[in-house]
Order: sequence, then C-alpha cells, then structure tokens
Amino acid sequence: MAASLLRFFSRILFRVEVRGLENLPAEDKLLIVANHESFLDGLLLGLFIPKKATFVVHTTVLKNWWFRQFLRLTPHLAVDPASPYAMKKVIKLLESGKNVVIFPEGRITLTGALMKVYDGPGFVAAKTGATILPVRIDGAAQSYFGRLSSHHPRKLHPKVTLTIMPTTSVIVPNASQYNLTTAKQRRRIAGEGMRGVMQKMLFQAQKNRTLFEAFLDAVDEYGSNYKLIEDLNETEETYQDLLKKSLALGKIASKASQPNETVGVLMPNITNTIALILGMSAFNRVPAMLNYTSGTAGMQNACIAANIKTVITSRKFIETAGLGSVVAHFKNLNIVYLEDLRTQFGMLDRAWLMGYALHYPRLAMETNQHDQPAVVLFTSGSEGKPKGVVHSHKSILANIAQIAAVLDFNPTDKMMMVLPVFHSFGFTGSFIALLNGIKINMFPSPLQYKVIPELIYDRGCTIFFATSTFLSNYAKFAHPYDFYKLRLVIAGAEKLNEEVRKTYAEKFGIRILEAYGATECAPGIAINTPMANLNGSVGQLVPGLEHKLALVSGINNGGLLHVKGENVMMGYYLFDAPGVLIPPQTDYGLGWYNTGDIVEIDKEGFVHIRGRVKRFAKVAGEMVSLEVVEQIANTAALGHQHAASSINDAQRGECIILFTTDKQLKREDLQMVAKNLGLPELAVARKIIAIEAIPLLGTGKTDYVTLKQMAESA
Repeated sequence: MAASLLRFFSRILFRVEVRGLENLPAEDKLLIVANHESFLDGLLLGLFIPKKATFVVHTTVLKNWWFRQFLRLTPHLAVDPASPYAMKKVIKLLESGKNVVIFPEGRITLTGALMKVYDGPGFVAAKTGATILPVRIDGAAQSYFGRLSSHHPRKLHPKVTLTIMPTTSVIVPNASQYNLTTAKQRRRIAGEGMRGVMQKMLFQAQKNRTLFEAFLDAVDEYGSNYKLIEDLNETEETYQDLLKKSLALGKIASKASQPNETVGVLMPNITNTIALILGMSAFNRVPAMLNYTSGTAGMQNACIAANIKTVITSRKFIETAGLGSVVAHFKNLNIVYLEDLRTQFGMLDRAWLMGYALHYPRLAMETNQHDQPAVVLFTSGSEGKPKGVVHSHKSILANIAQIAAVLDFNPTDKMMMVLPVFHSFGFTGSFIALLNGIKINMFPSPLQYKVIPELIYDRGCTIFFATSTFLSNYAKFAHPYDFYKLRLVIAGAEKLNEEVRKTYAEKFGIRILEAYGATECAPGIAINTPMANLNGSVGQLVPGLEHKLALVSGINNGGLLHVKGENVMMGYYLFDAPGVLIPPQTDYGLGWYNTGDIVEIDKEGFVHIRGRVKRFAKVAGEMVSLEVVEQIANTAALGHQHAASSINDAQRGECIILFTTDKQLKREDLQMVAKNLGLPELAVARKIIAIEAIPLLGTGKTDYVTLKQMAESA
C-alpha cells in the first residue's frame, strides 16, 4: 500500500516515464546498475523497476531518518565502498540468485555527468558472471534532491525518465593475455569494464530528436534567461535571445529556399551563424558549411559536389574578410545576403514571431525527422578535392552524446570556440556547448595568436578546443597565467606535437587531452579523458563505436581502422556525382567507414595512430610512415615546424622530402636522432628543404597538397 502511494505521488511530482521495459529479462541474478543523480534514485528504481532486488547503499545513508524509513520497505545492504571486504557480501547475494541494485559511482553526481566509477561493482560482475542490467536515470539531478551546483537551474517538478538498456556483462580478464599478476590488476581491469558499461549506457539512452528539438530541450532545462553565447560584439545573449534569432533567421532563410534544400552558408564564427543553422534546422533546410579559406576553386568545387544552388552570406562579412573577388567569381550560384532578406521580414512575420513562434516553438517548426540530413560539412581537401559529408541530426547528436558520456561538461564551464563552424571539430564543439548549458565565446579566426590567450584569460574560459599547430602558436604569446582556469584542453584534427604537450604542462600546468576524429564521424572517434589518459595515444574509442582492423601489406604493426556507429555519416556528396548521396561501405559491409588510418589498439583500448595509408612511402621495398619522418625532425629541431612528402624515385621507389622552418637542420642530425630512437635509416628524409612557414589549411592542418606540388617542383 505504501509503495503504491509513493508510486502515485512520484508520477505526479516527477512525471516519471519508464522506457525500455522490453529489455527487462525474465530471469533473476541481475546486477542492476544505474547512474547516480539524486537522493531519489533508489526510491525511483525500487518503485518503477518491476524486479524485487536488494539495494546496496552507503553506510552514511542510514544516518538519515527519511532514508531509513524508505529502506524499511525494501531489502538493503549497507556497505562502505572504501572497505576491501564490502563487495564480498554483494557477491554472496548474487551467488544466491538474488537481484542486486548498485550505483557504481558510489556517490551522487556533482557535475551532472558520470563521476568516478569504483572497481568494486565491476569486480563483482566479473567474479559472479552476473547479468548486468543498466538503467539510465535522467532528470532527477535537476530536482532539489540532487547535488548540482547553484549554477545549474533546479526544478520543483522535473521530468524524470528511467531507461532500461539491454543486458550486458563484464568479462573476466584473461590473466595471461593482459599480463595480470595480481588480484588488484584484475580488479582494475574489471572496473574499467564497468566504466565502459556506464558510459555506453549514457550514450545509448539518448532519445531521437533533431538539432532544433535538442536546442529546445536545452532551453527548457537551463531556462530561457540563461546567458549562453557571446561573440565579438561583446553582448551576452540568452537562450531566449538565440531562440528568437533562430526563428527569425530560419523564417528569412525559408523565403530564399525550398524544404529539404541544401543551402550554402558562408558565415564566420558569430552568434548569427549559430542562429541561422538552428533556424534552418527548424524550417527543414540543410546548411552546407562552406570553407571560406579554401578560395574560389575550393568553394566552387564544394558547391558542385553538394549540388548547391543558393548561398546565404552577409555583406558585412564579405567586406570584412575581403572575399568580394572570391564571391564575384562564383558560377551558377544565387548569392543571398542576410541584409537584403531582413527587409522581407514584414509585420506579419514579426507578429508570427512575437505572438506565436516564440511561445510555441515546437508547433511553429516544420516537421523533420532525426534520420534526415542536418548539415553538410566538407573534408579539408588536404589530400584532394573536398567531399561533401552529409550528417543526419542523429549522427551529430550521437557524437555529442558520446563525448558527453566520457567528459564532465556542466553549466559552470565557459568555452572559447575559435575553430570555424565549417570545420567538424568547430561545428560539433559549438553544439556541445549549446546543448549542455556551457557558456560559449565565438571568435571568428583562430589565427589571432596574441588576442586569443588574452580573451581566454579575460573571459575565464575553462574549455578550449584547438589543433596542435594553433596551440603551439598560442603558447608563444600567452602569459603563464592566461590559461589559469582552463581545465579541459582538447587537441584534435592533427597529431599533437610532443613539444606542445610538454610546453603546456611546464608553462601552464595543463594536461592536453589528445583526440582523434574524422569529418565523416562528426568527428569524434577516440578521445583521452581525465579518467582515461595515455600520452602518445589518442585515447579510447567513444562509446557505441564498433571497429575492425584490416591487415595492410607491408605494415606489420597495426591495421587499417574501419568504424561503424550512430555518429558515422549518412554518406558523401562527390564532385563527380553532384547531389547523389553515396553511403559509407567497406569490405565489412554497409555503414562501415574506412578511416584511412593505420592504428594499433592496446589491451586497455587506447588507440595509437601510426599514420595514414596515403602518408606511407615505399622506400627500397619497405613501407615508411611520413609521420615517423616528421617525428624524427620534431625531436631533432625543437621549436620548429616540419612536414614530410614524397616523390617518385626510379631507383628507390619513392624519395622522402622534409620541409622545415629550421634552416640549420642537417641530414646528419636526423640520422643521429633516428639512431637514438631506434628507428630505421629509411625513416630519415633523403632531402631537406628549408622554407619560411609550413603551408596550412584554414582548419590548421598541414596543406599536404601544396607540399606535394612543392616537392615535385623542387
């Protein structure tokens, strides 16, 4: 009777929804694990999960009179997670065939994200072979029973969702395979397995929605008056401000385009660009983010590939960026300026916006599906003509959920976004902030090496996404205290230079977290995190991403990485087949994407990049990674930039050429370093060419196409 009353009032107070009941197994001996959002969690699981179970609770919980009353209604076991004997009691319960509920974090989240996962629950699962039933609790942290900081809005009646996920297990580690010699090591590996279960659960429990719907959910969660975004205008705008702009710009864009049309967007990193993207999502248009640093030919080729007929831009931006001559050379494109479209936003449109759409945005938006195209991004063109990469709403949001499952973002954070939104790293990074209540500062160019460190200091930013090249240049001009508040510095898009890693550790006291991705994967494939970091690697694969390593002739260590997951693109738009969607497919089947990278994955799941297949040279019958050639140069000439290319050689197959900014670098220096590192003589560049600066793309990557041309003409 008491349980029925509690269930009734919980449904009224918290609008409790239970999803995934079809995943509930009939058999017992279940280890039910859940993320820990609030003091309500045990009560909610006991009332709404139709399985009789014993709850494992912290001994301190028994000190609270209210919780003692609740625990009188259900079987429970009080344990101290710090005690090495605590889990033995849990093992006995499971071995007797009973169901057990446990919170692997051992404490309520303070960030809204997953906290540290204790090894004990993983060890229990591995030791008993129990079936694990993951349950995602969502919404309870926003109640007054949670422990989030005051920066996170609280609600008296938040909606709470319990999502029951498919059962899984933690495999007992093979001692010989993992070279495990002690019980402590086996326990740690099992604990890592449980952490993986929890992270995958957080990712998989995400509901299907569009980008605009996800934005509206964030407005509901954090509040319309929550200050969110700022650009060079130095005006902080709220969720409400951004929503208003999005609806207005979406309406304006819809007047110049057709539903489902792919429309070019030629805009800088400003608030209006984000609003335009959201507005186009709301009105069922697909923004194609044009790279304005790629020149006339690059943008024209991108427009041809994606079959773009209309490009939306701004006269002010074209004038400021000096792109007038570039736009003038566009062929067969309708260039639409926002300044001109604003005049078409008449009185009826204003009445629609203020009297209806702003109050009922979910009704005002046009119908769209989560598996339909959301954005077209373009590959960097570092190795050829750009390809249009078509991402659905689902794939973008999946990657955001994958990253949020392994990193602890929260509303106390501030992000500095200097990477352009036409770049997948910048696009997804911006939406990570928008959808997680992270205050974001948009800056139009990553090349302002003196200004950006000062802005990070002035705004007190805590999160920063950048490339290794950009980080290196910021470090040259930054004061040691400029980055005092940065806690998450994520480096991606290119290999992190070891000298850059060392500089940030010694000068700023910052551990750079190296990540790895591809535009085709939205972009995150692997990432180091504060809980799982290994220098020299690009971290562990994001949750929910399948992988296979294909053997490559001539390469003994590692294999060609193929991946499949919800974050993988819908397909390509190619220059030779404009507007025709070509889905990803490899020898492993439809939906698999060939990254083109040779990688090794160690026994703990850390990914080590050995180089791109296209960036291997065949010298005297042996495969040589050009990235290893660059590694030797980086060690031999610290503080300088280096890049390797190759040309055909009638005698040796290929000849490796090193471009460097160090005019004093000699081949003998490279040979000495290679010998000290234990690397073969073949990995030493045959020819060295000193240049003033290594050519870069607008995204910060090395421009290997230009380097190849320079090598061939040298």
